[in-house]
Amino acid sequence: MFSFNKLPINRASRELRNSLKRQISKTSSAPNSDAVSRKDGQLGVNADLKPFSNVRAANDKWTIHSKHNNSRALSTIQTKVLPNVSNAPFATKEESREFMAIFPDIVRDLTDAGRHTDIPEVTKRFAHVLQYNVPNGKKTRGLTTVIAYKMLEKPENLTPENIRLANILGWCVELLKAFGVVADDLIDHSETRHNMACWYKYEDVGMTAVNDSSLLEQSVFHVLKKYLSNRPHYASLIELFQDTTLKSAMGKSLDCEITNDLTKMTMKNYSLISKYRNGYCTLQLPVAAAMYLAEMSDPEQHRQAQTLLLEMGHYFQVQKDFLNCFGSSESITNIGSDVNEGKCTWLAVVALQRASPSQREVMEEFYGKSGEKAVHVIRNLFVELGLPATYERYEEQTNKIIMTNIQQLTRGLPHKLFFTILRELYTFE
Repeated sequence: MFSFNKLPINRASRELRNSLKRQISKTSSAPNSDAVSRKDGQLGVNADLKPFSNVRAANDKWTIHSKHNNSRALSTIQTKVLPNVSNAPFATKEESREFMAIFPDIVRDLTDAGRHTDIPEVTKRFAHVLQYNVPNGKKTRGLTTVIAYKMLEKPENLTPENIRLANILGWCVELLKAFGVVADDLIDHSETRHNMACWYKYEDVGMTAVNDSSLLEQSVFHVLKKYLSNRPHYASLIELFQDTTLKSAMGKSLDCEITNDLTKMTMKNYSLISKYRNGYCTLQLPVAAAMYLAEMSDPEQHRQAQTLLLEMGHYFQVQKDFLNCFGSSESITNIGSDVNEGKCTWLAVVALQRASPSQREVMEEFYGKSGEKAVHVIRNLFVELGLPATYERYEEQTNKIIMTNIQQLTRGLPHKLFFTILRELYTFE
């Protein structure tokens, strides 16, 4: 199902991996009805989770679970215990305030009228593009850059100036995210983002959003040059952001190629989309950028971190897919949009692996169709196929695997950083 990479693992971790691979087929080579067992008992799922007679019963189950969780629970379904991690917030209020305080400086640097006196209309519009698209949302990727730097850097180097640079680097990560979001929303014909109209839907922006996304992309490298060109690993940072941009674009291309084509929705393709479209930019980029700022250039350190972060990124994407279908509309925007848009999601892939011929016909008729009816029919089908119970089992097993792999990290990589990221994965939107 996902790439089991070369992190050193002990016997327990290998057994967990093998168990998970047996329970959820990695490929679609087996008949769809046999690729994943339909019997919840074979998945190790509690008897009280089955059967779900309808979607409401399924949703009620997740509601009951969430009520028993504390506010810092990692799991979308149940509380997990993570070692060596305090219950302190991911970023303190002071850290969040410091991060936000930098943004006006970023806007001024990018729209300084003194350098563009002959095009004041452009700089004014660019400021609006930045203010509308960049600082909204939870800014978890940018804050991850700051938190990672503080955990990776030597204490004596945590000067106010270096922490300010970490915050600026975090905004570079957020600028790159905004570039991708503006382009993605236009390609996907999305309507809203963070409870606001998508940029291309805002007033009379329209297709001008294509050029605006280019402005956001190029602004990353302008900021990097202004503030970090004298740092030892400036070239590595430039290469990191360029490589991430290319990989994300390739992932989006694959996503577009497979969307609304059920014949291409295999676990292999899903894993590739997850890796290229989201894995590199969501988790690997912030941590790798922080490592370079802390002058950590050991290739083995970066290999181990990347391997683990991509694995965590896959888990994050599966969780995101599940919540898009079964999450609460109070906390998740655009519930059911993956179904309406015909996206290649973990739920769709596993459903196709399990579906009987008649159930596949339902997928072909309703998956990728607009309207609430399509979402309702597909959600009912997912429940009929036992996907909520399968997801719970996947989540439990994957958490154990990732925690084991974190404990196996070497080369001075702080385990606490990765446990903290794992704990906060559900906030990465």
